[in-house]
Amino acid sequence: MSDVEEAITRAHHDEWARVVAALTRRFGDLDIAEEAASEAFATAVERWRADGVPPNPGAWLTTTANRKAIDRIRRENKRDDKHREAQMTYDDPPEPVGAIDDDRLRLIFTCCHPALAMEARVALTLRMVGGLTVPEIARAFLVQGTTMERRITRAKAKIKAARIPYRMPSADDLPARVSGVLAVLFLVFNEGYLASGPDTDPVRHELTTEAIRLTCLIRALLPQDGEVAGLLALMLLTDARRTARISANGELVPLDEQDRGAWDAELIAEGHRLVRERLAAAASGATPGRYQILAAINAVHTSARDIRDTDWSQVLALYDQLVRLDPSPIIALNRAIAVAELDGPEVALAIVDRLAEALAGYHAYHATRADLLRRLGQSQQSRAAYDRAIELAGNTGETAYLTRRRDQLQ
Repeated sequence: MSDVEEAITRAHHDEWARVVAALTRRFGDLDIAEEAASEAFATAVERWRADGVPPNPGAWLTTTANRKAIDRIRRENKRDDKHREAQMTYDDPPEPVGAIDDDRLRLIFTCCHPALAMEARVALTLRMVGGLTVPEIARAFLVQGTTMERRITRAKAKIKAARIPYRMPSADDLPARVSGVLAVLFLVFNEGYLASGPDTDPVRHELTTEAIRLTCLIRALLPQDGEVAGLLALMLLTDARRTARISANGELVPLDEQDRGAWDAELIAEGHRLVRERLAAAASGATPGRYQILAAINAVHTSARDIRDTDWSQVLALYDQLVRLDPSPIIALNRAIAVAELDGPEVALAIVDRLAEALAGYHAYHATRADLLRRLGQSQQSRAAYDRAIELAGNTGETAYLTRRRDQLQ
């Protein structure tokens, strides 16, 4: 990657949310903000390669995006009020930031408006603020790209039709919006931890780091919220294994093959502390949510010095609790992996096969099934399942791992 490409990538990560937030405040239109920001970054690709990276990339992008937005409003020739507002210079006094100081987090809370359905607000925010592409968001929701594009378009249309205001959230707004914000950060973290696209690194550290940073900020804002603490613990315990997850040749290393000595002990200790804190709250009558249970499962895994020391009965009990809270097919699939360790691959395979219709397009379903069939000695069926998993997997490290496992079959 050239110096210019690195500068553009870094600017996209650092400046996207700030530029979109500034334009949306000024013009009151999410479409204009997003399109103008996208055009500004596209212009940067051309101009910076020819002229070099400017001394202040953020200011350059903001100014360029502002001009792009004004050009669009002028072309439409039907937004006189907004056109007059667009003539204002960027020397205006800064607007109040409300309860949140961080630009990106403030924009996430703003986009996660409770008037939108949860799925719509999460998808829209991932696109507008998270920097994820429509195909990446579609893969996170296990739907086609065209389906996700329509969802995002409908969410924007509802904002206009219902005249939902672009307003910085106050402290009183935060509790009603935090569940959507956590869902956004969870999906951003997942995309970083196991990138779904074939044209990216297997692990995107900039996404995992940013998701953790923003979750820490929410933790400071809402210290009594158990799901905020649970999500932070989950991220820390997962990110602690980062350096052990990819081999020197770029292949994904599964949990049972990782060098546990390479795990980050400091992150694990902090994650365990948060889990213990939530367990104490549960003992006092607080009901744990989805992220708290997922964090507890990860705490069990990171407490074992060796894969053979894993308390699978505890893992299964936690998954049983999670299934009652979130009976999704993906949770059922993960539960089946714990069942395989306790009751054997044949029992687990029967559970997995019942998920075929719901997870037919999900690579992890076929990878799990391939492994169970391998353990049962059914090499031909296992190979076919590996082939399907490889076909669906976008992560290059995971594809390399699945290919090796398939080629090891007798």
